[in-house]
Amino acid sequence: MVHAGGIGHPGGDLSAADILATLYFHVLRVDPSNPRDPNRDRFILSKGHASASLYATLAERGFIPVEALRTFLQPLSMLNGHPDRNKVPGVEANTGPLGHGLPIAVGAALAAKMDEAAWRTFVLTGDGELQEGSNWEAAMAASQFRLDNLTVIVDRNRLQLGDATERTIGLEPLADRWRAFGWAVVEVDGHDVEALARTFDALPVEPGRPSCVIAKTCKGRGVSFMENRQEWHHRVPNDAELAQALRELADDGATA
Repeated sequence: MVHAGGIGHPGGDLSAADILATLYFHVLRVDPSNPRDPNRDRFILSKGHASASLYATLAERGFIPVEALRTFLQPLSMLNGHPDRNKVPGVEANTGPLGHGLPIAVGAALAAKMDEAAWRTFVLTGDGELQEGSNWEAAMAASQFRLDNLTVIVDRNRLQLGDATERTIGLEPLADRWRAFGWAVVEVDGHDVEALARTFDALPVEPGRPSCVIAKTCKGRGVSFMENRQEWHHRVPNDAELAQALRELADDGATA
């Protein structure tokens, strides 16, 4: 998709892919035939630049035709660089400007509490995105309102657009920071689908507190020349790189 579209964020798409697959095929109570079901769980991709990974997941889950993926970033396509809830079934919020997803998710989770509704809210953030102060304002509010129906998942691949997170504005000790804001925290391998499923099945981590799942991931997961390489945050593979990437991903899938 990124190769055909001529722009995109393949590193972060691949670091989030296992998380998205686990959520949509094991965790989220959603119905592709009724994407606006008022009782559905809500998922918000705060790191909206990973839209290609979200669109691929929505297509596999039946929200949009798989054939639509070929139109990624083409003129008049519904598949923009950042997801648009007015165009794509299954998208809950327009995201892309970083630091917006968690505040929206807090509002959704609070609405569910006020309505005494059973649906849950999940939000996936990038780790570099946590350098935005709006996230921590939202984190304080979530704790204040005891939103144990809210889960934030941090894609902890340790790389952002310009450099490593810890050389930009360091986040560690990240788990302790979330705990200091009143959240219950668990850390997990973000590429171990069984471990992710067990973690999500055990939510909330602690009744009365919002949950933070720190998913330890690898930028560019599954493609040798992309893995842990900062430059693949925002880069388009050429023809030879695309062919190699597809071979490696196919081989990885065959042995998974």
